[in-house]
Parts: sequence; C-alpha cells; structure tokens
Amino acid sequence: MFVTFFHELKSAGVPVTLREYLTLMEAMNEDLASRRVDAFYYLARATLVKDERNLDKFDRAFGRVFKGLEFISDGVVAEIPAEWLKKLTEKYLTEEEKKQIEALGGLDKLLETLRERLKEQRGRHQGGSKWIGTGGTSPFGAYGYNPEGIRIGQDRNRNFRAVKVWDKREFRDLDGDVELGTRSIKIALRRLRKFARTGAPDELDLDTTIRDTAHKGYLDLHMRPERRNAVKVLTFFDVGGSMDWHVKLTEELFSAVRTEFKHLEHFYFHNCLYERVWKENRRRFDRTTPTWEVLHTYPHDYKVIFVGDASMSPYEIVMPGGSVEHMNPEPGQVWMERVTRTYPACVWLNPVPESQWEYTQSICAIRQLMGGRMYPLTLEGLDKAMRELVR
Repeated sequence: MFVTFFHELKSAGVPVTLREYLTLMEAMNEDLASRRVDAFYYLARATLVKDERNLDKFDRAFGRVFKGLEFISDGVVAEIPAEWLKKLTEKYLTEEEKKQIEALGGLDKLLETLRERLKEQRGRHQGGSKWIGTGGTSPFGAYGYNPEGIRIGQDRNRNFRAVKVWDKREFRDLDGDVELGTRSIKIALRRLRKFARTGAPDELDLDTTIRDTAHKGYLDLHMRPERRNAVKVLTFFDVGGSMDWHVKLTEELFSAVRTEFKHLEHFYFHNCLYERVWKENRRRFDRTTPTWEVLHTYPHDYKVIFVGDASMSPYEIVMPGGSVEHMNPEPGQVWMERVTRTYPACVWLNPVPESQWEYTQSICAIRQLMGGRMYPLTLEGLDKAMRELVR
C-alpha cells in the first residue's frame, strides 16, 4: 500500500524522492504515527511535501489510496460487506431531535465502541442508533446523523460531523494550476525578496548585545534597524471594461502586494498604457499623472508588474487615436516600449487562461511587446513571473 501511495504521488505531480519515502518508512518503523490514519496523514505530509503548492495534490492522492480508511487502530480491522452500507434511505431529523442524540465522548471512545460493534454485528442494519449501517443515528455508517462519528462508505459529506474525513482538501487553493487567493499570492511573492536593514535603529541586536556584554563585563545594549524587504515594485493595473470580470482576483493581488512590499507604487490604466495614468479611479479624468513623470520619478531598479487581460482592439496598441477613451497622440506600443527599456525587470500578469491567449490578437501583440514575459495569473504563473524579476 505504501509503495502504491508513493507511485500515486509521483503520478499526481508531487516531486517525492526515494530518500523521502525511506525516511517515511523509518518513521513508521519507529511507530511515530501510532497506527492512526490522522497521525499518518500529518507524518506523511511533513515528510513527503516540500512545497505548499503540492499540498492539495497530496490530499487528493492520499484520498485515492487510503479511501475509506478513516482511522487505523490496533484491533479495528474488518471487511464490512457492501450490503450493510447500501443506501435505501437517509435520516433527516429536526434540530430538537438532533439535540437529543448524545455523542459517545471522543475519539478513543468511538474506536473502542467500533471494535465492539465489529465483533458483535452479523448482518445489515438500517435506521438504528447502535449498529454499523445507514440512515440512522449510529456513530458508524453512512447517510444518517450523529454529533460525532466515523463515516464509512458514504459518498461525500452531509452533516460535516465526522471526526475526520480525507476529502476535506483544506489546501485546494494552493494548487499551482488554479487561480490565486490572497494567501497563495503572498506565498508566490516571497521569491521577490531582498532583505536589508534600513531606517532608525529601533530593534534590539541580541547577538551583539550578548557578545559585548560578556566582553566588557557590564550590560552593553546594541540596537539595529528593522530588517525589511528592500525590493522596490512599480505596478500598473488595468481597470474597467473586460477587466470587470477579474475584479476579485485583481483586488486579492493588490492586497497581497501591498502587504509584501514596503517600497510599492501603483497606477491604473485602461486596456493599454498611454501618455497618462492615475492613482484614483473615481478621479481618472481630472487627476492624472503623466507617464513621462512616472518614468523619470522611479529609478530603473524598480521591478515593474503590469496586471491586465490585454484584451482590446489591436488599433489601441498600434494606432495614434486608437484609444477608446481619448485621442492618444502616440500608439500604445510606443509607451510599452519606453517602459520596457526603462525597467529591465518587467512582467505582465494576465488573468485570462493561457490556453486562450493565441485566439486574441491584442494579447499576442502585448506579449510580443513584453518580450514574451507574459504569465497567467495562477500560482505557477506568478511564481515564474517572480523568478523572471529576480534574474
């Protein structure tokens, strides 16, 4: 079974090695999992998963291999006939009736009682409060109700009362192929870090304090500046039009970026970059910032991130006056080229799935202007973008 689990993880794309598998086997030989599936789950996850992005893949593989084994405990080993768990009806109770059903009192009591039931039960049971079966109030079985129990043979959750279920998949938002949430974005942004101690010395330097105190024979306090991320980031967010479909994802990205970088500046644009940008969307027409001013204010060591779907008429990129909002004296591609020349570290994040890019002419044009440095707004795409920026 463990070898099958190892191969299932490999097939799921989790980069496990033979060394890690042997480490898990050593831990099992030392009985670190105590013959319980919940303990084995956490032990295997800690041993075999090196990257948070693979946690969801691990959960899915674990569920496939160990499906139905909610708990493993000494003495609780039995083949339960499928007929016992055949779904004929389900148990639906009022809230008052649910309150009258008592829990057994914890995991140990559940396991002890399950052992007794397995020894005593000789046939299928339905609708009762004691035996392993369906549609009842017993703690063991499927399609019934109990304040706490061990789910056996049931397809998916119903009351969310089982002590442990392996299809919960708490880390599904960390899969590298899915769109991002704020927590996932912060994980990916960690690649774009270069720490330095700047500012006022307001943090205790413990190591130096101890060393000099021991050397001098009296307390000698030393302070130092706080350690901060020294990377400077300049972001341009496309707003309005087709980007309205991606507002939630863009907001999550903006929230994560603001918390990760001390040196952060942001501006908004629509569809393509032109001669002006703005800081407040409600004042986008009467309070703008010349793009030339941005290029001359922020040095070339800033990391530049564009966020937009790049979905527009090709005329907005290649023609003067092509903008849908104003008469732009210069084509958008001219401004894009100026930005990429000024800032060598520059990427474009696109919320449109990468599989659809080739069907939109403007996306292909923007990608070409970016020198191919366009990435999908997924965890994997953001990770690649951050690698590009730190090159």
